This record gives sequence, structure tokens and C-alpha cells, in this order.
Amino acid sequence: MSRLDIVQIPVLQDNYVYLAHDKETGETAIIDPAVAEPVLDEAFKRGWTISHILNTHHHPDHVGGNLAIKEATGCTIIGPRPDRDRIPGIDVAVDESETVRVGNAEAQILFVPGHTRGHIAYWFAASDALFCGDTLFSMGCGRLFEGTPAQMWSSMQKIMRLPDETRIYCAHEYTEANGRFALTVEPENPDLQARMADVTRLRRDNRPTVPSTLGAEKRTNPFLRAESESLRNGLDMPRMTPVEIFAETRKRKDHF
Repeated sequence: MSRLDIVQIPVLQDNYVYLAHDKETGETAIIDPAVAEPVLDEAFKRGWTISHILNTHHHPDHVGGNLAIKEATGCTIIGPRPDRDRIPGIDVAVDESETVRVGNAEAQILFVPGHTRGHIAYWFAASDALFCGDTLFSMGCGRLFEGTPAQMWSSMQKIMRLPDETRIYCAHEYTEANGRFALTVEPENPDLQARMADVTRLRRDNRPTVPSTLGAEKRTNPFLRAESESLRNGLDMPRMTPVEIFAETRKRKDHF
């Protein structure tokens, strides 16, 4: 399988759109285009032909560029089957039993509801790349707009089964704020303290903190650590179930 060349494009206030290019065939996918113009400009500058759009979910800051990009390129739009009625211009609807190809690169579809009812992620194993939209953030996770804590915790567990070297290409630059919250619920975590020092330096220089790796997230992201004694102690909930721990952590973040 091909290894993708991945380019990160900052748009709007804090969104990231990604170009994923298979140099063997020349095919290029856009992941979650919030807008069209800067993404098309970046592809044109590189001489890359847009063949696909891969949508993780239906929110406007992830599909807002779909129709303009499709009109400009004739690309194929792929998105989650449960949300096919909410994805503008969708051509192919997929679910967890299926795979997606961009040239010679293949992605496994992960069904990861919680933020929305139909959210999916694209795992390109040969590229160590997970495009996870708003399910998992660097040191955070998406709000539960359409799902339950149990659904979202199940989605977190599914992601945690991937290799630690998997790079987490989430769709927003929320890391610094997420880390500040994480320190309130797990203040004695030395990995978290060290990572926040790095994040603070990066953001001071206006540099991205994304992608991270799944290994780093397991050590520092409270939404992956519901079974951690350190987090349980920080919440003063030593005997609660992982779902209860996750739900309490999400509730506190919502009011942080």
C-alpha cells in the first residue's frame, strides 16, 4: 500500500483541512473541507489533482467546501452512510464494514459516533494516519451533540486499539485550551506537564500542535484515560466505571 503525502491547511479560526496525496497514481483526497478556495489553491500550487473528498461528519465547518470543490474538480465525495442525507454532494456512503481507496492507499472506516450520530474516521494504516474529524482532539474530544457518553467512550476504545505510532490528524487547533483543562483533572501527570510545556512553546511561535500521536494521547488525554488511577484520583471518583469517569470528565470540560 502507498504511503500518503499529507499537507495540513489552516482555515477559518482554528480548523485544519488536509490534502492526502498518493504520488504513485496522483490521486489526492481532501479531508473535511470547511471552505474551498484555500484548499484548491494549495492543491494547484503543488500540481495535485483532487480526486476525492472524505467527510467525517456533517457539520458545516467540515463540509462547507464540498459543492464548490466538486464543481471545480469533478471529485467523488465520500461520507458516512448514517448521515448521507446531511453531506452535501455525497456520491459514496460508507460504514465500518468498508474501505476507501485514494490511489493505492487504503483506509479502513471506523464508526465513531458521539459527537454526531454518524461520525466516521479514516485510518490509513500504511501511512500511520487517522483522520478523525471532531471525535478525538489533541488532549481532548468533541462535544456530545448527538450521542451519549457510552457511545463516545466506545469510540475512544476503538481508536485506542490502533498502533501507538498512529498520527492523529484532528480537525481543530484546540490543544492548548484542552491541555489547560486536562491539568485541572490530572494535575500530577508528569507526561501531561511536559507536553503542556511543549504546546505552550509551539503556540507562542504560532506553530501547529497537530498532528499528535496516539501514544502521546494515551499518556496525556483525559478522554482516553478513564481507566487511569491518576485521573480517577484527580476526579475523586476511584470506584466509578470508565463510562461514568468519561461522562464526568466531559461534563467538566463543557463547563470549563
